[in-house]
Amino acid sequence: MSQTNRIAKGLIDTSRTVDFTFNGRAMQGHAGDTLASALLANGQLLVGRSFKYHRPRGIFTAGSEEPNALVHLRDGARQEPNTRATVAELYDGLTATSQNHRGSLEHDLMAVTDLMSPFLSAGFYYKTFMWPRAFWEKLYEPAIRASAGLGRLSMEDDPDTYDKGYLHCDLLVIGAGPAGLSAALAGGRSGARVILADEDFRMGGRLNAETLAVDDMPGSAWTEAALAELRAMPNVRLMTRTTIYGAYDHGVYGALERVTDHLPDPGVKPRQVLWRIYSRRAVLAAGATERPIAFGNNDRPGIMLAGAVRTYVNRYGVTPGQTMAVFTNNDDGWRTAADLAAKGVDVRAIVDTRDRAAVCDVPGARHIRGAAVMDTVGRKALKSITLTDGQVIPCDALAVSGGWNPTVHLTCHQRGKPEWNEAIDAFVPGAHLPAGMVVAGAANGQLTLAAALDEGRKAANAQLKDLGFTPSRKPGPKAEDEPREGAPVWYVPESRKRAWLDLQNDVTVKDIKQAHRENFRSVEHMKRYTTLGMATDQGKTSNIPALAIMAKCTGKSIPETGTTIFRPPYTPVPIGALAGRARGRDFRPYRLTPSHEWAKANGATFVEVGNWLRAQWFVRPGEKGWRDSVDREALQTRQTVGICDVTTLGKIEIQGRDAAAFLNKVYANGFAKLPVGRIRYGIMLREDGICYDDGTTARMGENHFVMTTTTANAVLVFRRMEFARQCLWPDMDVHLISTTDGWAQFAVAGPKSRDLLRKVVDKEHDISNDAFPFMACGEVTVCGGTPARLFRISFSGELAFEVAVPARYGNDMMRVLMEAGREFDAVPYGTEALGVMRIEKGHAAGNELDGRTTAHNLGLGRMVSAAKDCIGKTLSQRPELQRDDAVKLVGFRPVDRSRNLIAGSHFISQGRDAVMANDEGWMSSVAWSPSLGHSIGLGFIRSGDARMGEVVRAVSPVHDTEMQVEITSPHFIDPQGERLRA
Repeated sequence: MSQTNRIAKGLIDTSRTVDFTFNGRAMQGHAGDTLASALLANGQLLVGRSFKYHRPRGIFTAGSEEPNALVHLRDGARQEPNTRATVAELYDGLTATSQNHRGSLEHDLMAVTDLMSPFLSAGFYYKTFMWPRAFWEKLYEPAIRASAGLGRLSMEDDPDTYDKGYLHCDLLVIGAGPAGLSAALAGGRSGARVILADEDFRMGGRLNAETLAVDDMPGSAWTEAALAELRAMPNVRLMTRTTIYGAYDHGVYGALERVTDHLPDPGVKPRQVLWRIYSRRAVLAAGATERPIAFGNNDRPGIMLAGAVRTYVNRYGVTPGQTMAVFTNNDDGWRTAADLAAKGVDVRAIVDTRDRAAVCDVPGARHIRGAAVMDTVGRKALKSITLTDGQVIPCDALAVSGGWNPTVHLTCHQRGKPEWNEAIDAFVPGAHLPAGMVVAGAANGQLTLAAALDEGRKAANAQLKDLGFTPSRKPGPKAEDEPREGAPVWYVPESRKRAWLDLQNDVTVKDIKQAHRENFRSVEHMKRYTTLGMATDQGKTSNIPALAIMAKCTGKSIPETGTTIFRPPYTPVPIGALAGRARGRDFRPYRLTPSHEWAKANGATFVEVGNWLRAQWFVRPGEKGWRDSVDREALQTRQTVGICDVTTLGKIEIQGRDAAAFLNKVYANGFAKLPVGRIRYGIMLREDGICYDDGTTARMGENHFVMTTTTANAVLVFRRMEFARQCLWPDMDVHLISTTDGWAQFAVAGPKSRDLLRKVVDKEHDISNDAFPFMACGEVTVCGGTPARLFRISFSGELAFEVAVPARYGNDMMRVLMEAGREFDAVPYGTEALGVMRIEKGHAAGNELDGRTTAHNLGLGRMVSAAKDCIGKTLSQRPELQRDDAVKLVGFRPVDRSRNLIAGSHFISQGRDAVMANDEGWMSSVAWSPSLGHSIGLGFIRSGDARMGEVVRAVSPVHDTEMQVEITSPHFIDPQGERLRA
């Protein structure tokens, strides 16, 4: 339980002790710790195993660039694999376990692969597993898949919730280090709407990890003062624990906020929120990432980046070891040594590759100039380092600094290319940045404190001025520029041991050289051949040293060699966050009909129809299956009266002086002369002449029409009509509005439908056959004055009406209709019975309007008016689409009435082989007809209208069935239309 490596308070709350476990071992930390800092405080240096060779790995960094310290957090259904311990906040009761090992962490059975490393070099997968060819599926692939992967999922449903949201701002500041805070202060003081986002749970960036001063106060204290000012501004939003993971078009940024990851129980709050941030301008102040130097056995637990060591010492009050050494090629490494010494840590030596004097005084430390670390000892924990001059220095931790790389990732998400900066030996953002973005501070190559603060303020003011805001004249913060000189060293060539670049994927210097020898010289090819950077850290610490080594191999400069392409996300984004609430029942948006509550209370079974949940059938006591319910509903409707909620049909209001002329252009048949108070059936063609929707349009007034579309195509039809209105005929006086949600509409069908409606429609409206004939429409009132619309149309082939009322009355209207129909044995019917009756009547629906049928195929060729033009008319007249032997829509019934037809069956003439060359058409819709007592179907067959009574074969290779079917009229019920005109 003792925190042996805790040396000072730092910025954590040592008054609050936090209990947690790692691999079942009880440990303690403090509020403000990360899991990584708490593990180091408890002396736990070994935290995981590498992917390929299962070598022991320790904590390497202090941020999201961490390649090693990946753990499982929590347990049970809430277990999360591959979490970086360096960004996981410590909370009371946290359980963490190491991953990627067989057996215990200390005794990993898979570590045997390290002994096989001479046979497992770069590209060995591609070379080894190609032969014998038959072994791949039965041996190689199963073995590779069993060994691949890092963490493991719990395989239980995730109990947490996730959400999505949208934010808007004038200025988005990405990163809350010195440059970001300075930029946010400038933006807030100007009155602009500012969002300051940082991935850490404590804003301040390196100001929390340094002993540098700003405005004559410690950097962390100045940070708190700046944040207090920002919190007091109503125009500023501070977003901690928020990673901006992607830069997209038009100033849109993706952000992941970890809302409750740091809490033992999220309660009712979402665990994470995926934000889409719309910004007018952005300042990228993402800082820089320290890079290592590669040398022999540089992957031991206890070897860390120098900047990370400085963070643990100053922010968390933790030392990685009791006896330290520092290996550096720049001045920054000396600052780590000085901070360690100031906290009382024993710094044995500072090894500087440069032959120069000491940068600062580090009491008790040897200064070894012009040397390098060549090798290390200690498999599971560092014990000593060996220098190129032969010296052996005992130590249990080593801080390594190879310089800093500006974090340019977001600048490249829109194909921007970084540029090489010789002054800092690193890539900086190029000229092509995402629109509206500027870069400031260390991310732009300004690696010193004063320069970062100044550039952040100036960058924000320039953006604000461009937006029309008046920048604040308050002077910016003052600080000194710390020493930062360095000389690039990418790896130590004297090393004879493996020198590691990508610590997670076990990619070495040797692998890069081998890729070059085998002609994988493009950086993208090298990346994929060696797997460098293809990990959770995306090569943040390994890419640049590897590129430098590749450049040396090719004899080119580093900028000539180039970089790999950075793509979103900057850090891993959980699938749960991408899905948000779209899971289970909410996997995709759904809509409820106005009578949904009534239907649910009356035994409805629901089905997804597009985005809608519609009643599929209504179960009654004694019914043994859905067929019993559907047959009852269809028969009862044809015998008396049935009621169906058809609100989901698209409803589009068309108004204006040119409304009739406009409809004439979008419909294939004529609408200009349709009388007021009448309805007409119409079809619409795509530009290529194919039918894509049908429906009815009612003329409610001289310049007012109400169009009804199919449920599936409601949005498509409206979108196409808007395009035609705005782009094809912009001079027409016509206006469109979708009112699908505004009206609840019910079909009342059957011989008693008029009698039922007479009890509901107010008496002053005459709905007799003479006054309100088939295809009539009009404004009426119902139930004593409620406004309504009445349409006399039929999809079932029976006497039928559709009555529409404002949507808020929908549920009550269904109740009123059923109550009024009680004396007629009225029955509610769902989509299945509706489908049965429409097939019995021969109405085309979605199965027939499948994107490849024309009016000619549907038997509606005469509806394409010869007297006017319309969208798609010209191409619909192509000879190939007008062939006499084209497929035609007809009906089918089995010769053996006891057999059921199968949708999708292909039609083959008698005596011919069932092959595609002899295919004559297909069955599009089938149903069991309770009125006829046998299966019926609609389908397309060549010259079908001229083959009535012919018997052909319906073959379904999928079901391995074949049956004899008779070609009939598609109108199985009431072919003359006597019922619907009654």
